[in-house]
Amino acid sequence: QVQLVESGGGLVQPGGSLRLSCAASGSIFSINAMGWYRQAPGKERELVATITSGHSTNYADSVKGRFALSRDNAKNTVYLQMNSLKPEDTAVYYCNALLQTSATTFMDYWGKGTLVTVSS
Repeated sequence: QVQLVESGGGLVQPGGSLRLSCAASGSIFSINAMGWYRQAPGKERELVATITSGHSTNYADSVKGRFALSRDNAKNTVYLQMNSLKPEDTAVYYCNALLQTSATTFMDYWGKGTLVTVSS
């Protein structure tokens, strides 16, 4: 059984910072890419940032220069540092991971989501 457990969401004022964490646990052979997506009310889920096993990162244009994604392979954990937050960053943030669960099996997993609210 594989789980992605997210933490770190909450309420923050515009210009503030938050750090999200996502830890993968369970029967994991290896972890390929991990990342974060978000879904604002009334909008479709969109990519925020991803990171490969080799630590290559990809960011949405809307967060470049403000968000930083990193991973700790030893802990199967990724961290999303969010700075200079804007009201338009308000959304439910979902962790995503492409995991290898056996020598021949790769599966896509999602966390349950954590709410980030940017408001004064």
